[in-house]
Amino acid sequence: MAVVALAFAALFALQKPIGTWLFQRAMEQNTARDTFAGLEDGLHVGLCGTGSPMANLDRAGPCNFVVAGKLMFVVDIGEGGSRNLNLMGINPGQLDGVLLTHFHSDHIDGMGPLMLNHWVRGTNTAPLPVYGPSGVEAIVDGFNAAYATDDTYRTAHHGEDVAPSSGGGAQALPFEMSEDSPMVFERDGLKVTAFKVPHDPVDPAVGYRFDYKGRSICISGDTKKSANLESVCRGANLIVHEALQMEMVSDMQDILSANGNDSAAKIMLDIRDYHASPQDAAESAQAAGAQMLVLSHLVPPLPNAYLYPAFLGDAPDRFDGKLVVGEDGMLFSLPSSGDTIEQRELM
Repeated sequence: MAVVALAFAALFALQKPIGTWLFQRAMEQNTARDTFAGLEDGLHVGLCGTGSPMANLDRAGPCNFVVAGKLMFVVDIGEGGSRNLNLMGINPGQLDGVLLTHFHSDHIDGMGPLMLNHWVRGTNTAPLPVYGPSGVEAIVDGFNAAYATDDTYRTAHHGEDVAPSSGGGAQALPFEMSEDSPMVFERDGLKVTAFKVPHDPVDPAVGYRFDYKGRSICISGDTKKSANLESVCRGANLIVHEALQMEMVSDMQDILSANGNDSAAKIMLDIRDYHASPQDAAESAQAAGAQMLVLSHLVPPLPNAYLYPAFLGDAPDRFDGKLVVGEDGMLFSLPSSGDTIEQRELM
C-alpha cells in the first residue's frame, strides 16, 4: 500500500514535466499527420460530419470529403466539419473546392472556419472555390461579408507570406440544373455530376456522383426517396445517403406535444415529409445496384451504437450489400486497382 502511495505521489510531483513531454509528443505526431498524402490511387470518401441540426456530442453537422487521385473536395460543411477534417488528418489548405447540395443552414454553417483553414493552412493566394446550384452566389457573398473584417486582421498580424490578402474568403462557382444531370467538374480523370433530388420546399437541392478510374461514389444530400438518385447512381460502388427514422421522430413528436412544446412537435411532424427513412435508402441502394450503403445525416441523434438496430428497422432486409450506420471519422477507400471497399477510422 505504501508503494502505491509513493508511486501516486511521484506522478503528482512530476505532473508538470510529464505533461509537457506528453504534449510535445502529441504535437509531433499530429502536426506530421497527412492522411491525404498516404491514400493510394482511387476514390475515397470520409465522413467529417454525420449529424443534423439536432444536438449530438459525437456528430458534427453534415460533412463529407472525397479524394480522387490528387484532387480533394468537401461536400457540404456543417458546424464542426472543419474541426473534424483537422482531427482526421486532412489539411483544408489542400482542398480543391467545396460542393454544396443545398442551402439549409446545417449544410453551410461550418463555412467560415473552413474558409479560414483553407486560406492560412495552405497559404493560398486565391479564395476557396465553392460549387453549387444557382443561388450559391448569395451564400458565398454573405460569408465573405461576415469574415471580411477578420481577414484584414489575419493579414495585418501574420503578414502576406502566411495570410496573403488575395486568398481569404470563397469564390462562388454556380451551375445550372436542367432535366439532364450536368457535369460540374472534370479534370485528371475525375468526373463530378450533379443530380436533382426532391427536398421541397427547398429548391434547388442536389446530390453528387463522383466517377474516377472505374470506381464511383454517390452522395445524396437531403432528399426524400428519389427515383432520380436511383437512376443517376446506377452502378455506383458506394452511396452515402441521408436517413431519418420515422417511428423514432414520431415518438419525439408525441413526447414534445405531451410536454406542451407544440412548436418543436410541429417541426418533428414537418421534417418527416422531406427526408428518407433507412428503409427508403436501402431500397434506393438496392435499385441502384450499389455494393455498399452508408447512412449519414442521422435523425434523431444516436448517442451510442446500441440504438442502431432500432434506427435501421428492417432496412438490412431491403439491401443485399453492406449497410453501415455512418460515424464521424470513418473513411471508405475504393482503390482504382480492384473492386474492394476498405473501411477504417481516422478519429
